[in-house]
Amino acid sequence: MQQLMQASNGLSLGKSSFQGHNPSWRFRSTPATERVLQYQAGQKIHGFTVKEVVAVPDLFLTAVKLTHDNTGAQYLHAARDDKNNLFSVQLRTTPMDNTGVPHILEHTVLCGSEKYPCRDPFFKMLNRSLSTFMNAFTASDFTMYPFSTQNGKDFQNLLSVYLDAVFFPCLGELDFRQEGWRLENENPSDPTSPLVFKGVVFNEMKGAFSDNEQVYAQYLQNKLYPDHTYGVVSGGEPLAIPDLSWEQLKHFHATHYHPSNARFFTYGDMPLEQHLKQIHEEALSKFERTEPDTAVPNQPHWDRPREDHVTCSPDAMAPDASKQNTLCMSYLITDTFEGFTLSLLSSLMISGPNAPFYKALIEPKIGTDFSSVVGTKEASFSIGLQGMAEEDIEKVKQIIIQTFDEIIANGFEEERIEALLHKIEIQMKHQSTSFGLSLASYIASCWNHDGDPVQLLKISDRVTQFRQALKDNPRFLQEKVVHYFKDNTHRLTLSMSPDEAYLEKQVKAEEEKLQKNIQALSESDKKDIYEKGLELLSIQSKTQDASCLPALKVSDIEPTIAVTRVETGTAGGVPVQYCEQPTNGMVYFRAMCSLNSLPEDLRLYVPLFCSVITKMGCGGLDYRQQDQQMELKTGGMSISTSVNPDYSNMDMYEQGVLLSSSCLERNLPDMFHLWSDIFNSPHFDDEERLRVLVMMSAQELANGISNSGHMYAMTRAARNLTPTGELQETFGGMEQVRGGRTVVKSDHEPNFKPCQMKTFFPMPFPINFVSECIRTVPFTHEDCASLNILARMMTAKYLHGEIREKGGAYGGGARMGGGLFTFYSYRDPNTVQTLSAFRKGVDWAISGQFTQQDINEAKLSVFSAVDSPVAPSDKGMGRFLSGITDELKQAHRERLFAVTDKSIVDVAGRYLGIGQRTCGVAILGPENDTIKKDPSWVVK
Repeated sequence: MQQLMQASNGLSLGKSSFQGHNPSWRFRSTPATERVLQYQAGQKIHGFTVKEVVAVPDLFLTAVKLTHDNTGAQYLHAARDDKNNLFSVQLRTTPMDNTGVPHILEHTVLCGSEKYPCRDPFFKMLNRSLSTFMNAFTASDFTMYPFSTQNGKDFQNLLSVYLDAVFFPCLGELDFRQEGWRLENENPSDPTSPLVFKGVVFNEMKGAFSDNEQVYAQYLQNKLYPDHTYGVVSGGEPLAIPDLSWEQLKHFHATHYHPSNARFFTYGDMPLEQHLKQIHEEALSKFERTEPDTAVPNQPHWDRPREDHVTCSPDAMAPDASKQNTLCMSYLITDTFEGFTLSLLSSLMISGPNAPFYKALIEPKIGTDFSSVVGTKEASFSIGLQGMAEEDIEKVKQIIIQTFDEIIANGFEEERIEALLHKIEIQMKHQSTSFGLSLASYIASCWNHDGDPVQLLKISDRVTQFRQALKDNPRFLQEKVVHYFKDNTHRLTLSMSPDEAYLEKQVKAEEEKLQKNIQALSESDKKDIYEKGLELLSIQSKTQDASCLPALKVSDIEPTIAVTRVETGTAGGVPVQYCEQPTNGMVYFRAMCSLNSLPEDLRLYVPLFCSVITKMGCGGLDYRQQDQQMELKTGGMSISTSVNPDYSNMDMYEQGVLLSSSCLERNLPDMFHLWSDIFNSPHFDDEERLRVLVMMSAQELANGISNSGHMYAMTRAARNLTPTGELQETFGGMEQVRGGRTVVKSDHEPNFKPCQMKTFFPMPFPINFVSECIRTVPFTHEDCASLNILARMMTAKYLHGEIREKGGAYGGGARMGGGLFTFYSYRDPNTVQTLSAFRKGVDWAISGQFTQQDINEAKLSVFSAVDSPVAPSDKGMGRFLSGITDELKQAHRERLFAVTDKSIVDVAGRYLGIGQRTCGVAILGPENDTIKKDPSWVVK
């Protein structure tokens, strides 16, 4: 440990303030949990009847189950001493075709309702609230609408908007056309321009289906459960989306969005009675009970296994171009299975280098990583491999079957089972900032099919039952493997291979679908399309009156930040920061090691070093033993790159690798001993192990682009603007993904010169990710606050309308941070049009076409991020990594409050105006001849 600390620049320790000093500490009642413990089964509260009140000490909460008397709506409240209160309502949505009706409905209900008829109240509330989370999700068989906030008034405001949106939406035709799909002239103002498909969900799903992993997972589910709702694509198959009519959308809402088909969940320290009163009065009291026909029947069990095949786009970023095949065996678990046991069994078979399937499939270097898993009403288990050669497919099938046989014969080591149960103990004690949202997601699937959500929360009971089952029958797990895998005839073997013509076929299929739709049109239909296009464009271009929506005021924001107490000192000559927090007996440790002396030509390899160093073995332990000890003694140990711009100087930064780990307090010496061995005696002599890890790392990077393309575009656009931006591109941008094929050598510190650069990465996607970055000022500069407010205001009041509503991209906007003002778009059908929207957004700001209300809303939005909850494990980390103290944060806070219309116009002109800015541009997207012919673009 002494040598570890001497090798470090700094350490940060977080520790329990009371639980950790008392090993016998147990669940104690808090005001939030005490209040609900007084409820009795059968008690009536605001139209609801209490069914059950259960203390759940594992999770430091008390659960209250209720039913709404009139409608039968189910309700679960989790009272917990947590200020980040959450609401969600979920509805069982069971589509029977591929049109994406539940997904398009999820978008459309958020476009205006009876009480709040303004366009897009959902996005407008992002700027009228201090919410810590707002979103909506479409799963295979349910749709969920959650939000969270720490402010009581805000909770009531958001609840009112959400209830009205879900149960009383306008569902206007133009909203359906904007969010779902429409035929429209390419240029809506020109009736002679060609007709094309447009729509936010249409483009979103084109983007989703450009991700080979998602294509595979979707097909796997559809083919394993072919006979009901899981046999279709709930999000929408892009070419089936244009088969959905507005009338079908409204009908789906009428049959599925009823309180009798709803499950309400609230969480946190706010009083339950207020929630019940508002939900009853504003929504449920206006309905009578129905019997919704949304139950999902069990999938009929096959009497023999099946095989299937799917093709995908070749992956230009694949680590090995000759190994792009995927194979998976999936088993449907039709019996009533203990989900907890299946989860443990799955981890024992797959997770980590000691798992049988890891040894059998990953280490022989047949492929690069495990393939996708799916989850639905009935449990399933999937095991397979991606990144493999076609000639290895039959071999992999045999290996999977043989590995099941070996598990049945040999079982699992007791120490591996203990390591897994230790992991569960850690997960229960760890305090996250989004605990309520995690709970809502955790219980959603079980509750959706009338399971008991409270039983799911009793994790200790499940661990006890599991231990007892093993004690009673040492072959308990092996017998499960025989029953659920070896003897299971409902098995799907699905392979996937790349097709060079895949994208070409997709483009052709879309063109054929388009022409078929166009040929069915009369001249009056075309005229109608043109007029509706103009009408939609006119509505999108109008400034909306959002005065009907509730809003917090800037005066509702706390004027000062809560101070985080930290102690500083030294150990072995190394500065140490210590932060005492209520962590339920957990200790969190970080250490920063400088990279200042690392030679330039080695920088590209730092992320790879970070990903393998804790997985190679150390000291007297080989990599399997090391993994076992980390699982038994810690909550995880990892090393990552860290690049932190200086808060006052754009050309200064700190670079290093960050060590992160956690453990129960009793295991602190073991954790530090492991770190000491990793530092002082890592094993780098096992070339085979290193090759496996390198291939897995490369596959993970390649898989991430289609979902996070906007992040890669932003990182690339920033590359030539600051030394930090250049290093971040090397560590985590396209430079890293490409594995250093084109290492650009440059001198980092004193000689860095910002310069313009426009880069285009042709990718096998049908949509684009676009970003433009502009060098501005650091965190402590007086103009930083005005640029922050400008970014939020421009996103909400200008860019959202241009890029998403008019342009059809899934998302887009501007953000300020790290000395850079960054524009971006996500899953975007456009490129040049979006870059033009960025520039017009600047013109809009310079011309001062905004109101004081717009500024106030932007401030609310900025403060919702500034004041978002910080987990006990992360308290003091801003100071540790960046040197940003509470005093600096408070000074920035006061500058945010002081931002005016004049300061916004001023910074827009001085930093973002043409001729004033040093900018970088990056696009990831399909082949684009216009860009390729433009000499100002660098094409990679």
